[in-house]
Amino acid sequence: MGEWSILSALLDKVQSHSTVVGKVWMSVLFLFRIFILAAGIDKIWGDEQSNMNCNTLSPGCRLACYDRSFPISHTRFWVLQILFVSTPTLIYLGHVLLVIRRENKLRGRLEQKLGKNGMIKAPKYSDEHGKVQLKGILLFSYMLQLLFKILLEVAFIVGQYYIYGFILMPTVISFAQYPCRTPVNCFISRPTEKSIFIIFMLAMAVLSVILNIVEMFHLMVSRIREKKRRNNNLTERLYWWNKHRSV
Repeated sequence: MGEWSILSALLDKVQSHSTVVGKVWMSVLFLFRIFILAAGIDKIWGDEQSNMNCNTLSPGCRLACYDRSFPISHTRFWVLQILFVSTPTLIYLGHVLLVIRRENKLRGRLEQKLGKNGMIKAPKYSDEHGKVQLKGILLFSYMLQLLFKILLEVAFIVGQYYIYGFILMPTVISFAQYPCRTPVNCFISRPTEKSIFIIFMLAMAVLSVILNIVEMFHLMVSRIREKKRRNNNLTERLYWWNKHRSV
């Protein structure tokens, strides 16, 4: 689990600047994807090449069959998937930290009463405790990272099929290219167990896409309701002001 500690620490910082749905997505990423990979799934896939048996002894035939069937190991593919999908979130975290740092400087200037005529622009996105509000440019940044996560997840789901040519792990792989002199059949070890993990990781990727889509709709609906509430408050204030003005 040590190799994931840096990524885990960075993503953990994002939780304080995410919505409720975003925190659920973090839990899915940590518990059901990173934890599964770190818990030893590589041991299950570590025997593809050594335990692949082919009905031939032609030199290099088994290696060529393995290379054709597995251009990249499933575990390495999933590691790349997690890293790529987490990248937009880490970029958003960098944006948040930049905004907090900038607004902390503004607070320092306000306390020292610097600026033109003693007045400067007040902090807009964060409070004294570093808690940010999702609005304006931060809301746009958050929605953009959600969109990129959805696109990346879908790209990896589709790419997994095109890379391997199958979803469930086959029991036998036929190969009829050089250096095999004749068409051969190669048998994969523990195909059922590997198929279970493939289905599980695909399900987690699909769940990740669904959570990101739900979060986007949640944010859009929340902003629409907030805008309506502000408009209603403004209408009530105008009505109250016109009423007392006429009196």
